[in-house]
Amino acid sequence: MFENLQERLERSFKILKGEGRITEINVAETLKDIRKALLDADVSYRVAKDFCEKVKVKAMGQNVLTAVKPQQMMVKIVRDELADFMGSESQDINIKGNPGIVLVAGLNGSGKTTFSAKLASNIKSKRGMKVMLAACDTFRPAAIEQLKVLGEGIGVPVYTEEGVKDPIRIAGNAIKAARAEGCPVVIIDTAGRLAVDQELMDEISALHDAVRPTESLFVVDAMTGQDAVETAKIFNERLDFDGVVLTKMDGDTRGGAALSIKYVTGKPIKFISTGEKMEAMDVFHPDRVADRILGMGDVVSLVEKAQEQFDEKQARETRKKLARDKFGLMDFYNQIQQVKKMGNIKDLAGMIPGMDRAIKDVDIDNDKAFKGIEAIIMSMTPQERDNPEIINGSRRKRIAEGSGTNVAEVNKLLKQFEQTRKMMKSALTGNIAQRMRAFRR
Repeated sequence: MFENLQERLERSFKILKGEGRITEINVAETLKDIRKALLDADVSYRVAKDFCEKVKVKAMGQNVLTAVKPQQMMVKIVRDELADFMGSESQDINIKGNPGIVLVAGLNGSGKTTFSAKLASNIKSKRGMKVMLAACDTFRPAAIEQLKVLGEGIGVPVYTEEGVKDPIRIAGNAIKAARAEGCPVVIIDTAGRLAVDQELMDEISALHDAVRPTESLFVVDAMTGQDAVETAKIFNERLDFDGVVLTKMDGDTRGGAALSIKYVTGKPIKFISTGEKMEAMDVFHPDRVADRILGMGDVVSLVEKAQEQFDEKQARETRKKLARDKFGLMDFYNQIQQVKKMGNIKDLAGMIPGMDRAIKDVDIDNDKAFKGIEAIIMSMTPQERDNPEIINGSRRKRIAEGSGTNVAEVNKLLKQFEQTRKMMKSALTGNIAQRMRAFRR
């Protein structure tokens, strides 16, 4: 996401390259280019104009330090203003209550049902709370079945009422059922609707008034750009929702909706969704997104994702095995599975400063990236996985045939494994030596 905008902004900042100081002339030229970049990113003219005006006021009011170049100063000002336009800081959802009720609304095809399940999975796994999903989309025939399948996949109960078409009744009974079953959170998945359909808008408004949610979220497809912003504005006038969820962010290289929606509606973006998998949902951090737009990476989010998948018990076992030279290919395989759980490899690499440009045109598929390695390891015998040094020429040939690869690929994996093992052991040894030195002091 934001690829096109990032490239255009980089070109805009180059106007100031070599300039000794910020002047009204070079700022005006830079901002003219930035405004065009924002318009190309599907940001509305009014929002782009207001943004550039704010940047101009800050830029012209700066006493540029001699150690800071005008280009660097402008990057910082634009970065801070981008973060401010998108909400400055992340906003949590309110799920306190008996039970806490989250109402999920939005247009047809925006991804409400999938997001409802993702949110349930997130609350269950990260907050340790029981959740119930309420199937209140009585218009789309497959919606209830879809929610049931998703709920089953994440181990969350789904409340349904066969043949009932009244979403207010279903939601009310779901809330009663949640109380009875000790579920502190209910997520209500509603039918998609069009902002121009008065009858459907009246219905969602009546449902909102009836259940009095502790949190109402408006789900919108980020790829619809300015239309998403206008729709959010109309829905907000009827529902006065608490926050926005942007879905399909992985399919939008422009990012106009993310840049405009908070500024226009006054309501924060709370989550972004980037795929069908239940883990493909993140809390929206305006400051981190601003960093990524300007190619500064997002190391904080990368570390957080790693910590989420970090298994302390497994880490202790790995350290022991490394110390005893018992770290085998099955341990290597298990580490690959943890990396895969962190998310899309290309997205993860893009969080490292400068890496997004390097891999911009590289197509990385998680499953394909590790498929050959996994097949090779699983084609080995348990003895071979524990003792890779016994894998001679004939064994390599057998493993290659069994995994659908070739001997060169098997050799490459064994070499990579050995390098990884040495690197990990070296890091472990270094840590132990460091602790010993500290102890002696």
